[in-house]
Amino acid sequence: MDPALLRRTTELAVEYLASLADRPVRADASLGELRAAFGVPLDDAPRPPLEVIEDLAAAADRGLVASQGPRYFGFVIGGGLDAAIAADWLTTVWDQNGGGFPVGPAAAVAEEVACGWLLDLLGLPADAGVGLTTGCQMAHFTCLAAARHRVLAEAGWDVEADGLFGAPPIRVLVGAKAHTTVFAALRMLGLGSRRVEVVAADDQGRMRASELARMLPAGRGPAIVIAQVGEVNTGAIDAMPEIMRLAREHGAWCHVDGAFGLWAAASPALRALVEGVAGADSWATDAHKWLNVPYDCGVAIVRDRAAHAAAMNSFAGAEYIPQPQHDERYQAEWVPEFSRRARGFAVYAAVRELGRRGVAELVERCCGCARLMASELGRDPRVDVLNDVVLNQVLVRFSHDGANVTDQVIDAVQLEGTCWMSGTEWDGEPAMRISVCNWRTTEDDIRRSARAILTAA
Repeated sequence: MDPALLRRTTELAVEYLASLADRPVRADASLGELRAAFGVPLDDAPRPPLEVIEDLAAAADRGLVASQGPRYFGFVIGGGLDAAIAADWLTTVWDQNGGGFPVGPAAAVAEEVACGWLLDLLGLPADAGVGLTTGCQMAHFTCLAAARHRVLAEAGWDVEADGLFGAPPIRVLVGAKAHTTVFAALRMLGLGSRRVEVVAADDQGRMRASELARMLPAGRGPAIVIAQVGEVNTGAIDAMPEIMRLAREHGAWCHVDGAFGLWAAASPALRALVEGVAGADSWATDAHKWLNVPYDCGVAIVRDRAAHAAAMNSFAGAEYIPQPQHDERYQAEWVPEFSRRARGFAVYAAVRELGRRGVAELVERCCGCARLMASELGRDPRVDVLNDVVLNQVLVRFSHDGANVTDQVIDAVQLEGTCWMSGTEWDGEPAMRISVCNWRTTEDDIRRSARAILTAA
């Protein structure tokens, strides 16, 4: 490896990070311009690596969205903590296979320790199975595969051996505002996205426990209930104590979509919002969101370790792979991937950098910034704040002469570049969704962004 290449790459990375404070948040290049920049003819001869990296950085620069920056409020995307970014660089250089102990002993132990810390921070059972996946969608897939295994095993069916042909049908009950990744996971697992039983939600997107109480006894057979801690538009949290009670009474597995909201459990000030969540059977969250670990790093947690391993284990029976001799960690026992990136290093570094208090402070600061954004925008008579700001999500709508002009405001804000947030639909009409999830975001960033939004309005 040419040291000059790594030094120059470091310079490019540092220059980019230093630009985030003033860089327009939006990408500056059109699709056609990016295709022209990247779409050079493929050479017959090799090119010097340093030249390749210089060209790559130049081609990418105007097409980069500054989602690492403090004023990116779209899609609940966190940034990257300093230690996590550095650990992720080392992960690439070390190039350890994250599949299990024999191919990466350090990777296995770092992930083992990091996963234990995550359980501690989130207040979940210390003996639960934990796997680090590509993102929250695959965390749902992992948890729901374990759920499928357990509920069918209790019905006398071995789904891993015999598949779903002829298996007892599984009931899946989800709230009306369940995230799209939940339905994608159900499709991939053969449980179907159209077969689900949809439980009505209230005006904040919370599953109505009274409706769940009516629907659960109305069907027969193995059941999975999917609750939500942090609705993606409003941040609303389902009534977990009541949902857990109903699931237990009817022998249903309860899975929690806690992509970002589960991190409220790490804050003493916010923990009461997720009361009862630790009583569930499985939980999915995303370290890239509130823990601010670089992509990709979903977290799948399953109380029933046996069901988790039975659904995921891909190394058992492989003659060429040394089987565990003691209790060493094989990551392929807990996630869908066999060979994969050693994600545990970055998680380990992020948690060490923040510590218990730092994680709590990060979550609380983002929630405080979200409340400030709602307050700043809500002073304007053209703005209607649509949600109770309980976490880090703000949902607003803009009107002019009685007409909904939210889409036009979003377009103008994105074009201006001070900040970036996404549009959504709420109650059948356009709305602006603001997600505060980045460790770099300050109150000054919120006020600056609110002024840009109101100017655009």
